Amino acid sequence: MAAVVSARRAGSTGVFEQLVKYFTVQEMPVISTRYWNNVFGMSADEVEEDGEGLYNMRVLGRNMAYFLKCKEAAKKLGVELPKFEPPVFTNFVRRENGSR
Repeated sequence: MAAVVSARRAGSTGVFEQLVKYFTVQEMPVISTRYWNNVFGMSADEVEEDGEGLYNMRVLGRNMAYFLKCKEAAKKLGVELPKFEPPVFTNFVRRENGSR
């Protein structure tokens, strides 16, 4: 899974962080690049001028392709996904005598 954010000027890193957090709490692998997965521009034409952002998207694409190839190779070799374990929820409130 990968998140990509497009913005006119600012705010993209906060949005990117929020999106990636949802992937991690669902045990999804997160594909990364060398920087935050964002591009800047008011329009598609302006985004095409964001050389650094486009570089990051190319790196992201290569990393995603590599991950998918590795996943397919593992599947062919019989490597199974991790076993599901039901979650444990804790509220971190501890009482010495067990009373409220």
